[in-house]
Amino acid sequence: MNAEKRLEIFRRLSVAIPNPSTELRHNSTFELLIAVILSAQATDKSVNLATDKLYAVANTPEGILALGLLGLEQFINTIGLYHAKAKNVLTTCQMLISQHQSQVPNTRDALESLPGVGRKTANVILNTAFGEPTIAVDTHLFRLGNRIKLATGKTVLEVEHQYLKTIPAEFMQNAHHLLILHGRYTCTARKPKCAECCIKDLCEYQAKEYNTGQH
Repeated sequence: MNAEKRLEIFRRLSVAIPNPSTELRHNSTFELLIAVILSAQATDKSVNLATDKLYAVANTPEGILALGLLGLEQFINTIGLYHAKAKNVLTTCQMLISQHQSQVPNTRDALESLPGVGRKTANVILNTAFGEPTIAVDTHLFRLGNRIKLATGKTVLEVEHQYLKTIPAEFMQNAHHLLILHGRYTCTARKPKCAECCIKDLCEYQAKEYNTGQH
């Protein structure tokens, strides 16, 4: 895919999705961090249902730590892997208090040292909370990259590196959320809604489907 086509893809996505942002509800960087940790292998909707109740009671490292394991689990037990996630959240809160003055750090190394925070979660925080032009490759971005041919690769890291090389600089800040939202609601996994897609004439997947008579 050439640079001109990539630029036009992001221009159209930015028009179709004028205010791209995370769908995880949060009012602070700390709330976002906890929500992203909880969102692993879970839907944003299920996380929001849990954190709406949790944050009304405790929305600081000290507040969540005071709940204890059983107390925290009562709020998040509708989320998959909630027991392991509760342990990670409590240890993360301890580390934020003892090592970062209860603030979420703004460097990759510090973020990835927190339990339950891998490269993808760190990228989400760096991009969404701190405005860094990073790309967090989740299932949607991995699928879109390979399907549309925006960023191809066999591993998440390969796809991330391809995105970083090929996304037009002017769209790098919002690319993560533009692609997530496009993948979540239009370019879906099983039955992509090609008929209503704003980039269907630029998409190499759509062109393949058309040429093989599967449109």
